[in-house]
Amino acid sequence: MKREPECPGRPEPPPPPPSSSSSPISSSSSSPSSSPPGEEAEGGELPPVWIFGYGSLVWRPGFEFTSRKVGFIRGYSRRFWQGDTFHRGSERMPGRVVTLLEDCGACTWGVAYEVRGEQIAASLQYLNMREAVLGGYDTKLVKFHPQDKDAEEPILALVYIATPQNPSYLGPASEEDIAAQIIVSSGCAGHNIEYLLRLADFMRYFCPQAEDKHLFSIEEALTSILPCLYYTEDSLEETASVPQKSKG
Repeated sequence: MKREPECPGRPEPPPPPPSSSSSPISSSSSSPSSSPPGEEAEGGELPPVWIFGYGSLVWRPGFEFTSRKVGFIRGYSRRFWQGDTFHRGSERMPGRVVTLLEDCGACTWGVAYEVRGEQIAASLQYLNMREAVLGGYDTKLVKFHPQDKDAEEPILALVYIATPQNPSYLGPASEEDIAAQIIVSSGCAGHNIEYLLRLADFMRYFCPQAEDKHLFSIEEALTSILPCLYYTEDSLEETASVPQKSKG
């Protein structure tokens, strides 16, 4: 898998998901499957599996898929409450990444990926390492509601959620404190700032009608802190270049 650049510069928005008219799936795949994901249906054929992503999966799934859809799940809020000591942080400076908090009446927007046939085992194996082993996430089944107007029923999808029971869980903090932690954190997949900005860009470009106060408040706090850091560095450089008067 290609490693993302360490530079925290603002990335280009992700490419738009293919429209439903160009999707290679049949209309029957838009309904919840009668068999749990990964289990054989009658006749020995595996039904398609849908995987819902609400963090880095929205722009970097890392596995092969048949189609994808933008949409949302109900009953959860997205929060930067999970620590990350591998992808976007280190043991010395853990990063902040998102998890889901049960929240009646709320909804979280993201992307659902459809995987079929040989894609199923490969994607689940990859995600188990990325999300469960390295990330501390557990799996749940949720009802995904596609943004497509022609979707009549929700899709049963697999989602990865980091609960307070995992050792990397950091829990709540103010938007300012979360932004400050994100600014100083970087891991194997790149800088934590990139993670935040890509997620904010996804919401801005593909879900403009949706609200995510938590996400955009952290982005606002981060952009207000960064100029102060740059000003401090410039001031130090200017001070170092000015000849100092000798004492005495």
